[in-house]
Amino acid sequence: MTTRRLPEALIKPIVFKMRTVDTTSIPLPCTAAILAGGAAKRMGGATKALLDVGGRTILDILLESLGNGFSEVLLVAKEPEVFQPMQARAPWRLVLDTCHARSSLTGIHTALANARTEHVFITACDTPLLRPRLLNALLQHLRPEDDVVLPLKPDGYFEPLCAIYSRRCLPHIEAQLGREDYKIIRFFDKVRVSPLPQQILLEADPDLVSFRNANTPEDLELLRQTARSLFIAQEKS
Repeated sequence: MTTRRLPEALIKPIVFKMRTVDTTSIPLPCTAAILAGGAAKRMGGATKALLDVGGRTILDILLESLGNGFSEVLLVAKEPEVFQPMQARAPWRLVLDTCHARSSLTGIHTALANARTEHVFITACDTPLLRPRLLNALLQHLRPEDDVVLPLKPDGYFEPLCAIYSRRCLPHIEAQLGREDYKIIRFFDKVRVSPLPQQILLEADPDLVSFRNANTPEDLELLRQTARSLFIAQEKS
């Protein structure tokens, strides 16, 4: 997944809103959305959500990682034909990204516009190493007034495709799409952003494997190797 660094002008207000997590709180209702609308040109046009990692599709692995912590799961696609035959028995609801542009921001917009909850967790469809502990940390960090909750990494970069957004972001995203500006973080200075502190991120995912994705065949093979290593480590523990 491509990481995004905030402009210096945005860092101060975001850091100002950081706070300590109350781990005793009950998470707010939240939808999960898996973005599956990419062209996957570097993967030869493959449907990345259905790529095999450890004998299972990435989509199935992601669904297991999401668990039962969400009110519902949306699968956001631009070409839904490959997913439509699966709908009847699938634990997700298929929604169509109809924007003419192909970008993660249009996928986020589609997810927020179709969600039945105020907040939506967004993930890409090619991140099979998403850690449930990180999901739990993000959900615990979320408060009703937050518009964006996302990890802040030690290198100062944020992960906007492993993040929770509120539906209050919709008018700002729509205005940005109207300008054909598809950089996700561009509207962050107009909403309330609450980064997940680095200490909590590293406790939940010390090696930051949640953010590794399959942009190329080489990336996919590395993901498969890492998944095997994680499975072996879990078996030994």
